[in-house]
Amino acid sequence: MLTARDEGTDKLVGLGLGADDYLAKPFSPKELVARARALFRRIEGAAAQGEVIRVGDITLDVPRMQVQVGERSVELTPTEFQLLVALARQPGRVFTRAQLLDAVHGVAFESYERAIDAHVKNIRRKIEPDPSEPRAILTVYGVGYKIADG
Repeated sequence: MLTARDEGTDKLVGLGLGADDYLAKPFSPKELVARARALFRRIEGAAAQGEVIRVGDITLDVPRMQVQVGERSVELTPTEFQLLVALARQPGRVFTRAQLLDAVHGVAFESYERAIDAHVKNIRRKIEPDPSEPRAILTVYGVGYKIADG
């Protein structure tokens, strides 16, 4: 978070709302670069730890972009894979369609939130035994989607 507010309570609120860091103006450009590099190191470290994600009988090999459901390999498009990874990194967490769009395409990407519904439908067709009664990717009506945490 980059802001002009430098009171202790402002920092606590910003960090409490989910900011990874808090930098108040005026600041040194060198400090900003150092903090950005530290953030990227943390992200890379987390990615290295989570190269293989397992949720239920789904296994995601992130660097290889491979999906296994039980013993069966499943072919997903890059968008479907990124969407499944975003859900699988936090089993049980409910994501709104907008959050999933951001996770897949980034904040700057403009698209319809309902495009996520089409991707989820396609993923379900590929990974679920019965896509009409999903057990892995669950709909949270009025909110979005989550992956079952068991």
